[in-house]
Amino acid sequence: MLKLRPYGVAVAAVCVGALSLGGCATKQFVRDQVGLEDAKVQTNTTQLQDHQAHLAQLDQTTRDALDRAQAAGKLAEGKFLYEVVLSDDSVKFPTDVAELSPEAKTRLLDFVQKLKTDNKNVYLEIQGHTDDVGPKPVNMRLGAARAEAVRLFMNQQGVALNRMSTISYGDEAPVASNKTKAGRAQNRRVVVIVLA
Repeated sequence: MLKLRPYGVAVAAVCVGALSLGGCATKQFVRDQVGLEDAKVQTNTTQLQDHQAHLAQLDQTTRDALDRAQAAGKLAEGKFLYEVVLSDDSVKFPTDVAELSPEAKTRLLDFVQKLKTDNKNVYLEIQGHTDDVGPKPVNMRLGAARAEAVRLFMNQQGVALNRMSTISYGDEAPVASNKTKAGRAQNRRVVVIVLA
């Protein structure tokens, strides 16, 4: 019997040690699982923020589309009189540039004088166009910037802002082939539609 006691004590000690190690292993397991769940929450939070930013961008795009549609509604009510095409021949728009050249300003001054004397009650749609060099979103912004440059210059010459609207077609409405330098130059243009 005396020989069994030390053996029993040893077994008891091993059992107690195993239980305490098991408790440590369980705590570490829980910590690991909590860490994994925290990482998932962080990922989901980041994805949610990305989705919210995307929705805000879509909301702005929707507002822009509505503004263009309302301007188009005004145009649909008007009677087409004529259009003026400002292209590379008279209004120089080098690649990726929206600023008006001195030649462009001179041509626009003549056009504004004609508006003031001949057509005092007209509405203008100013359309910005580009060639197909570069990505479509960049071309849409560049077309809008070209149209806006013309609108602001004409406003500085006395044409009321509420009589003008701008729209960008980017590279979607070419008048010449984008495969040649001359064709791309013709596509970099602003068209002013004059409506009664």
